[in-house]
Amino acid sequence: MEINLSDFINSLGIVGIIDSMGKPLIMYAIGLTLISLGIFKKWEPLLLIPIGVGVILTNTPFINLMAHPADDTALTPYVLREQMGLLYLIYLYGIKTGLFPLLIFLGIGAMTDFGPLIANPKTIFLGAAAQFGIFGTLIGAIALGFPLKEAGSIAIIGGADGPTAIFLTSKLAPQLLGPIAIAAYSYMALVPMIQPPIMRLLVSKKNRAIKMDQLRTVSRREKILFPIFIMMATILLIPSAVPLIGMLMFGNLLKESGVVDRLSKTAQNELINIVTIFLGVTVGATMTYDAFLNLKTIMIIFLGLIAFSIGTASGLIFGNIMCWISGGRVNPLIGSAGVSAVPMAARVSQKVGQETDPFNNLLMHAMGPNVAGVIGSAIAAGVLLALLG
Repeated sequence: MEINLSDFINSLGIVGIIDSMGKPLIMYAIGLTLISLGIFKKWEPLLLIPIGVGVILTNTPFINLMAHPADDTALTPYVLREQMGLLYLIYLYGIKTGLFPLLIFLGIGAMTDFGPLIANPKTIFLGAAAQFGIFGTLIGAIALGFPLKEAGSIAIIGGADGPTAIFLTSKLAPQLLGPIAIAAYSYMALVPMIQPPIMRLLVSKKNRAIKMDQLRTVSRREKILFPIFIMMATILLIPSAVPLIGMLMFGNLLKESGVVDRLSKTAQNELINIVTIFLGVTVGATMTYDAFLNLKTIMIIFLGLIAFSIGTASGLIFGNIMCWISGGRVNPLIGSAGVSAVPMAARVSQKVGQETDPFNNLLMHAMGPNVAGVIGSAIAAGVLLALLG
């Protein structure tokens, strides 16, 4: 048997990197940066670390872990064995079908307390106001020449809800899944850096010091009826949002019913943890250097920042309006929590409020618009899916 040394040398990864003019090295740097931010800065580590690993793996020279046949419908044993990359197989059944984001929403629902929203239902308007960032950016993306479906996928970044962004993009513009997911989760992680300057700009020091009345106690019956009511209202009014809202409310009903602790704990822990691993790795795997290193990606990241900033600003502006209407009983800072980065956005409202008055406690008040933002972004995704899908 003859050993061909030349073929062996040409199969080395370093040769493939050189043939690609070093472009994989840029993606490795991006992947390592995401991993470092997750580990050392603790910015959304549950997702940035798997996404970073996926970015590195998918840019392996000569081995296409996202390889797939032209027609996914003909998945014969031969195709699965010879033509399907490992990561694409997970992507196909978890991301392309929209399954993983829905399971994530099930887990989020099981971990969420809607009590602050039920106790102060008018804060739902703050969650709704924060969604202006989505529709404002939709117009901007269309003006920049993006097709309608791509513009809708980019705009949803303004909701600061990673699973929602992935779900909608997988339906409207799957070719943009990588950069949109990275933008969505990056801005979620950067909430403590992006929001405070906007909050100080739009809310006066006097209003930042407003102390709000303690929330009333919410009964168990109210907490049980709430997810059922929201589920039925969504079915009747916005059926396209039912997959997201339905799973969110189903998870919450498991938690609040108090009779299925095993199911609730599974949704909160094992299920959401397993799905998060696969979701992160496969989202990162869509970021090949030829798909990521282009002007369109830069524009998507820039538009995502605009969307998130507009969402924060619109929530604060409506918070100022509510403050004026209520005669100074509402602290406008809680409006910034209307973006659905739960619970980080609510913590930022608390932190900025305590900069003015160390004894001011806004956390539970901010959780109302924060969880309303989760519902609002899911509804916005349903509206975009109905209009553009």
